Amino acid sequence: MLSSSFLLILTISCTLNPTFFVNGDINLIQKTCKSTKFYDLCLSSLQSDATSREADTKGLAIIMAKLALANATSINSFLSSNLLVKNTNDALMKNTLKECANKYSAAGTALQDSVQELRSELYDYAYMHVMAAADYPNACRNTFKRYPKLVYPPEIAAREDGLKRICDVLMEIIDGLVF
Repeated sequence: MLSSSFLLILTISCTLNPTFFVNGDINLIQKTCKSTKFYDLCLSSLQSDATSREADTKGLAIIMAKLALANATSINSFLSSNLLVKNTNDALMKNTLKECANKYSAAGTALQDSVQELRSELYDYAYMHVMAAADYPNACRNTFKRYPKLVYPPEIAAREDGLKRICDVLMEIIDGLVF
C-alpha cells in the first residue's frame, strides 16, 4: 500500500542510497521515463522494483499500474480507517469521507482492470481505465465542493496529487506502447 508519504520516502531513499536501485535495463527505463512529465517519479518507481530488470516496455507499464493500484488502495484505507473519520462527530463529514473512500475503491478497480488489459495488450482499454482512475480523485474533491462548510483535508489533497502523477506516468508509458 503506497501512499504519497511512501513515495516521498522512496524518492529520498533512492537519492541518498543509490544502491537501492535494481540493476535493470537502465537504458530502457530511462528512455521510457524520458517520455513522461514526471521523470524522477517514473525512474525511482521503476528502478525500485526488482522485476524491472527483465521487463520490456509493457512490463514497465504493468509495474507502474501495480504501483498506482497500491496507491489507490492505500488512499482508500486511509479514508476508511483514518482519524479523519474517527475524530469527527460531523455526520456530513463522515459521509463525505466514506463517499471519497468509495471513489478511491473504484479507482483501484479501474487500475486492476488496466493491469489485465495491459497483459492482454489491449492498450486502448488499459488507457481508458487509467484515465478513469486518475479522475476519481476529482469526484472526491467535487463531493467536498458540494458542501461549502466542509474543508477538503490537505491529507487527501496530497495523496490525490500522488495518484494523479502516477496515473499520468502510466498513461504516457501506455502511449508509447500504442505508437
